[in-house]
Amino acid sequence: MSEQFEPVIIGFTCNWCSYRAADLAGTARMKYPANVRLIRLMCSGRLDPTFVMKALAGGADAVLITGCHPGECHYIEQNYKALRRYLLLRRTLGGLGIEPARVKLVWASAAEGAKLTHEITSFVEEIRSLGPLHWPQWDGAETSAPAQAPAAAD
Repeated sequence: MSEQFEPVIIGFTCNWCSYRAADLAGTARMKYPANVRLIRLMCSGRLDPTFVMKALAGGADAVLITGCHPGECHYIEQNYKALRRYLLLRRTLGGLGIEPARVKLVWASAAEGAKLTHEITSFVEEIRSLGPLHWPQWDGAETSAPAQAPAAAD
């Protein structure tokens, strides 16, 4: 009997909106898959793209980015910066041969616990259907220092 693939998903959440939506979902006993490990950031605009790449390289099958709705950011326009970074990340992943669908951006306010649970549940199902992420492995030869030229004979 084969086991069903259970993805590991890292979720980067905005402290002011989507993290509180997840908290609301928990206090209201709304259920969502335990596949998502949430990491709270002060703002989705604080998300450095290297956080996403490191999560994927470290074994995550996907990354969920959540933040305040556009125009409602507590830090003025930082969620627009998050949107630009998200679009760039998807393009970069596609260029690396990784499905861009492995990174998802969701806007969820503090009052939208039900919406966040629905988005998490559907994202877990999407990643299950994609299967595990097979991050490209390099043997290190490409990244090692170039060989030095032999010394000239006198």
